[in-house]
Amino acid sequence: MTKFAVVFPGQGSQSVGMMGGFADSPLVEATFREASAILGEDLWKLAAEGPAEALARTVVTQPLMLTAGVACWRAWRDRGGPMPAFFAGHSLGEYSALVAAEALRFEDALPLVRLRAQAMQEAVPEGTGGIAALVGLADDRLEKVLQEAAQGEVLEAANLNSPGQVVIAGHRGAVERGMAAAKAHGAKIAKMLPMSAPSHCSLMRPAAERLRERLAGVAVASPKVPVVQNADVAAFDDPERIRRALVEQLFRPVRWVETVRHLQAAGVARIVECAPGKVLAGLVKRTVDGVEAVAITDSAALAAALTNA
Repeated sequence: MTKFAVVFPGQGSQSVGMMGGFADSPLVEATFREASAILGEDLWKLAAEGPAEALARTVVTQPLMLTAGVACWRAWRDRGGPMPAFFAGHSLGEYSALVAAEALRFEDALPLVRLRAQAMQEAVPEGTGGIAALVGLADDRLEKVLQEAAQGEVLEAANLNSPGQVVIAGHRGAVERGMAAAKAHGAKIAKMLPMSAPSHCSLMRPAAERLRERLAGVAVASPKVPVVQNADVAAFDDPERIRRALVEQLFRPVRWVETVRHLQAAGVARIVECAPGKVLAGLVKRTVDGVEAVAITDSAALAAALTNA
């Protein structure tokens, strides 16, 4: 059997109606109902009806995306899908990966990611921070752009998504200057992202401390399957080391290019992205050759992915 990995997306992949293609899967809706009971909010209705502005709120997005990833994974297993050689998740998706690997319990992960979201939002007053995507900037120009635009404020690489695609985060003014500098240095696209907190930069250190305190009281087990974590591009067995990686993930960049290359070097020839969306499958295709990337966006895509599993 082809060695494969299962990956989970983070914030940015949400959309109104995002789980509509799984309407014929009672297990998917049941997972949303389970999460709704734990959090006291109807996540299934939110996913189906929005509004989009609500889905974009960090405190809503994070539990919603965790639930979507876990629901899709459960549907995969329920229909006979095999266990992968590795899991990974982009930013928040790492929590879905740890639940799938049985390192975190779903009922513990949900309030944990809600606390994470609240801490992120409260660490930086709304309007103070910013986060932007740069496309087409040569990788060797990134550091120059950051140095030019910071001007005494925080401006850092937040997501290293694929060659020529990076996300920067920090103080809003610095991010705006970074967008202009990136264009001057050859970026084809520089656009502010609709996220209410500048994740994966040093402005998130206060949020990381709150997360550290909460994680100390959360049960973490050794994963049943290795989870390649964002901050270190490494998989850990030690629960304490996993906790530390989750804390550091908040203020360190998502090293997705390296994660995909790490999986390929470990012999992975197929990467399956759990719902919703297909952002990560696209990034895989732009990062490495010889690795098949498929996205489970609905029940038909799930059936197709299982046929080739």
